[in-house]
Amino acid sequence: MNSIPILIVVLLTLYVGFAQLDQISVQLGFYSPLFAATVTGLLMGDVGMGLKVGATMQLMTLGVATYGGATVPDFLSGSIMGTAFAIMSGQGDEYGIALAVPIGLLLTQLDVFGRMANVIFQHRAERCAERGDDRGVEISNILGILPWTLTRMIPVFVGLFFGEAVVTAINQYIPAWLMSGLKYAGGLLPAMGIALLMRYLPMKKFFAYYIIGFALMAYLPSQFTILGVSLVGVALAAIYMSNSESKGAAAAAVGAADDMEVEIDE
Repeated sequence: MNSIPILIVVLLTLYVGFAQLDQISVQLGFYSPLFAATVTGLLMGDVGMGLKVGATMQLMTLGVATYGGATVPDFLSGSIMGTAFAIMSGQGDEYGIALAVPIGLLLTQLDVFGRMANVIFQHRAERCAERGDDRGVEISNILGILPWTLTRMIPVFVGLFFGEAVVTAINQYIPAWLMSGLKYAGGLLPAMGIALLMRYLPMKKFFAYYIIGFALMAYLPSQFTILGVSLVGVALAAIYMSNSESKGAAAAAVGAADDMEVEIDE
């Protein structure tokens, strides 16, 4: 495999840091695996490869989010390195995807480390707030950017600079049982996050809708996908909103009629 030009390595390293900031702030979409892989393909002269790898990685992220602060695989960094290695090796998109998935799983732990390291700056902000130091609070929150970005930028730089050997060596030295454990843990954490989220949602009021979605995915998996269930949810939400508006209009009409009757009686 040929080496990746240092300028491209630096640009992709800066990009993943910017994309991570986008993910935790305005969310313009730069953090998505499809966007990241496409940018990688554009810089390396093969946009088609970037689209192939990015689209597949994007599918893996559908329905997966950090609900309740749960940690999910870092497919952003994985899509960048997977696309770069696929282009440089010339072995096709399947090769890039095969590398992107374990990279995303490996970097799950760095996401946990980044969240933990960020607590240091938040405690510093609390101490500054107790002293009435507004500037210190502002600086502490800005410094909190460092663990979020560096936990993505450093692995991407190292992986692209030293090439496939880094990923291969890591995968060889990490036991299979540990990788399996990380994989299963990554699958459980989103479920725990959803459970935490459900704790604060009005589930008693909308429990029937939850049962409908669960039944569709559990008993009709070949007919319904995440997108299909989401569309059903949108339709049910629209029906609920329409009924609520109708009831509100009817109640307003009844109230107006009562007012008219009172005026007539007077």
